Amino acid sequence: MLRLAHLSDVHLGPLPDMSYRELASKRITGYINWQRNRKANLHDQVIGMLLDDMKARAPDHIAVTGDLVNLALDAEVEVARQWLETVGDGDDVSVVPGNHDAYVPGALDKACKAWGRWMWGDGRAQPAHRGAFPFMRVRGDMAIIGVSSARATAPFMASGYFGSTQARRLGRMLDEAKTKGLCRVILIHHPPVRGAAPQHKRLYGIGRFKKVMLRHGAELVLHGHTHLPSLYWLEGRDGRVPVLGVAAAGQAIGGSKPAAQYNLIEIDGGPEAGWGVRVQRRGLMYGHEGVREIVAQTLLPTEDAGQKLIASRSQAK
Repeated sequence: MLRLAHLSDVHLGPLPDMSYRELASKRITGYINWQRNRKANLHDQVIGMLLDDMKARAPDHIAVTGDLVNLALDAEVEVARQWLETVGDGDDVSVVPGNHDAYVPGALDKACKAWGRWMWGDGRAQPAHRGAFPFMRVRGDMAIIGVSSARATAPFMASGYFGSTQARRLGRMLDEAKTKGLCRVILIHHPPVRGAAPQHKRLYGIGRFKKVMLRHGAELVLHGHTHLPSLYWLEGRDGRVPVLGVAAAGQAIGGSKPAAQYNLIEIDGGPEAGWGVRVQRRGLMYGHEGVREIVAQTLLPTEDAGQKLIASRSQAK
């Protein structure tokens, strides 16, 4: 059995001091949003509690699906690199970037260079860059394939993009992993599902991603971005593919979104008998102390398409 932990949307704070030059861009809108909203609801202490609980369960690997920072300032990128070192070694943690990690032009390349150890595919020994996606890492009987949907966007936009070059590479990697009898887990920041995010936050290229699933298949897709624990299904080559989201890792109790959670995923079985995937959502709940199990579910392709597994409002407070 393989045990994979999944967290996303860390949004490490607080914001560092900024120059007027750094604010003379889209960052001014993000700065205002941080002061009005995120500052009050995102806390490093919450992230620390999740990590302590996660490590106590000794996962074989940890997946982080983007938005480690807020405005992609150089100082933020460095703090995130230091934080990743506390999460785990580059061989034990896989990261894909989110839209906040690519907040302004040029930011994504800096983030990839700083976080390269956690983004290298097997056999690479040089810094990652925005053209190096997708990457594939084999850990036991699991192929972890990291896709980047991150790109710089205009103010008030948080959309992502999945293009034809990544689609071709992803298809080849999925086929290679299937030939080797591996369980294929895709990491991406934006949910590759229509209607999962508002129009200004959607992924462009959802149709392209769906075609890759139909032609090549996968066993599991993990994403972030929406700050919601969710479950959707896509049609795949050999059956439907579960698409699993997660609440923001830094979200405190009392906000409009569910409090901080992570997914603890157990994978067993094999290519002949089929892969069994079970997920346990662990996190904070209103009225309870510490990190606890919120819900556990076995993911089977008999679930209704489009099903969502979203925390109730009482859990979000």
